[in-house]
Amino acid sequence: MSSIQIIVGSMLGGTEYVAEACEETLNELDHNVDIHLKPDLNSIISNTFTINNEQKKYTISSKKPVWIICTSTHGAGDYPDNIKQFVSDLTYCDQDLSTVSFLTIGIGDSNYDTFCKAAKDLTNLLISKGCKEIVSLKTFDMSKDIDPEELSQQWISTNSDLLSI
Repeated sequence: MSSIQIIVGSMLGGTEYVAEACEETLNELDHNVDIHLKPDLNSIISNTFTINNEQKKYTISSKKPVWIICTSTHGAGDYPDNIKQFVSDLTYCDQDLSTVSFLTIGIGDSNYDTFCKAAKDLTNLLISKGCKEIVSLKTFDMSKDIDPEELSQQWISTNSDLLSI
């Protein structure tokens, strides 16, 4: 199965619950899952790749590396504080990420014109770094009466075949 890194951006903790619900479902599907509540790019790259000591470069350690981004948007379209350094490091990263596939879950409130902007921006950044988007951004609108944990688990289950790329 896939090696999956769940990368969480959350200000108030609600997105952490969504990420943990995804982790639970992925574990039930026999995936190897690491969740990053305080995402550190070096740690995530270390979990995704192994270092080739001869060339001093990272090489793919898993046949199917997948990153799942779970993030909210804060303020006027900003990233949550806990993921800002990850985004900054990713922006300047020169690691070949073309073997990484990803999907993004955005949590937001459609009453704001910046609805899920952080998730959209991070999706675009990952694509610009060569990562392959598995499925289009999934958004959950918290202005509706929904249970995002349950909906995210259903969405992961529905798309589980895409995670075994």
